[in-house]
Amino acid sequence: MTVHHYDLLDAHPDTQMPDPHQGTFSKATLGFWIYLMTDCLLFASLFCTYAVLHNNTFGGPSSRDIFDLKEAGIETAVLLCSTLTCGFSMLSALKDRKWATIIWLAVSFLLGASFVGMELREFTHLVEEGHSWQQSAFLSSFFTLVGTHGFHVSVGLLWMAVMMVQIGISGITVDTFRRLAIFSSFWHFLDLIWIFIFTFVYLMGVL
Repeated sequence: MTVHHYDLLDAHPDTQMPDPHQGTFSKATLGFWIYLMTDCLLFASLFCTYAVLHNNTFGGPSSRDIFDLKEAGIETAVLLCSTLTCGFSMLSALKDRKWATIIWLAVSFLLGASFVGMELREFTHLVEEGHSWQQSAFLSSFFTLVGTHGFHVSVGLLWMAVMMVQIGISGITVDTFRRLAIFSSFWHFLDLIWIFIFTFVYLMGVL
């Protein structure tokens, strides 16, 4: 069954289309937001840990010595673009444009994968230079914070790939639209967390 955005908003009680404010749709959304709040607590604790430990270099390099602000800026731009294209996929889904939705998701996937690749390259370079997470409390907190975010992005990429397959097979239905809406919120959340990381870890660390 194909569903348009007005079907999602104005579903009649005697039809099989669920109301987004009741039943399965709202329960799934509520469950997701509860999960997201726990993730906020996780990242808040990691940010606090980094704030306490970022000066504990144990005689090793400081953030000013090892961070490349240009590379971090490129990573930020790539992730921001992926969030924009993810938003375009939501707009296409609202218009019941199945293939446009998949194409925008594919573009988001490529951008997200590029972001993860750049992050792994940064980690590899630091380790090769002898600046691993074992060298100091500063580097341990840095690798943990940024690595946790990168892991979330990687999970998001897997989620995105599954979404593309589901939409390709089933089209824009109530279920696929709900999952896409939840995924979009998750992806925007990761973008917001990265902006905090870029500001407080990279930007303030270099300047």
